[in-house]
Amino acid sequence: MSRQYFPVHTPQSAPAASRAAMETTHRHLGHLPDAVGLMAESPELLTGFLDLSARFERSSLDQLAREVLVLTVATRNGCELCVAMHTAKLTTLGADPALITALRDGTPLPDPRLAAVRTFTLHLLATAGAADPAALDAFLGHGFTPRNALEVVLGIGTYTLSTFANRLTGATPDERLAPFAWQPAAA
Repeated sequence: MSRQYFPVHTPQSAPAASRAAMETTHRHLGHLPDAVGLMAESPELLTGFLDLSARFERSSLDQLAREVLVLTVATRNGCELCVAMHTAKLTTLGADPALITALRDGTPLPDPRLAAVRTFTLHLLATAGAADPAALDAFLGHGFTPRNALEVVLGIGTYTLSTFANRLTGATPDERLAPFAWQPAAA
C-alpha cells in the first residue's frame, strides 16, 4: 500500500503552504478529512484541487448534474473514498435512491437528462475529449449548452485529479462515510 509514503498531515505537520487550505477546509466541513491531510504533502495539489473544486461548484451545471459527473468519474476510476463521499452528498441532497444506486452500480439512470451527463462524461473520457459530433448533439439535446459541455471537461479534470491522488495515497473513507462504503466490482 502506498499509504506508507504519504503521511496524513495535520495543520501542524503539513508543509506551510498547505496549512491555510487545511484550516479553511476544517472550518467549512467541521472536520479535516484524511484525504485533505494526505494531499497536503503537496501544497500545489491540495490548493489546486480545492480551487478547481470550488470553480466546478460555481459552474452553470446544476448540483445533481455535477454530482452525476463526479460519481461517474469516481466509479470509473475506482475511488472508494470519492464514491462514498459523493454518495453521502447525494443522500444529504435528497436525491432519488434509485439514481444513487444506478450511479454506484453502473446501471441505467432513471432520469434521461442525468443519463446524458453520465454518457457524455464517459464519452469524453473514452475519447480524451475528442467528442463525436453525435455525442455532443445528444448531450445538447437534453437542454445542456456548449458552456455546460466545457464545464463537464472541468469536472472531469477536477475529479480525475482527486481520484488519482486518493488512490495513489491510499485515502479511504473514515467512519463518517462507513454507511456509504463502496467497492468496485471485481474484474
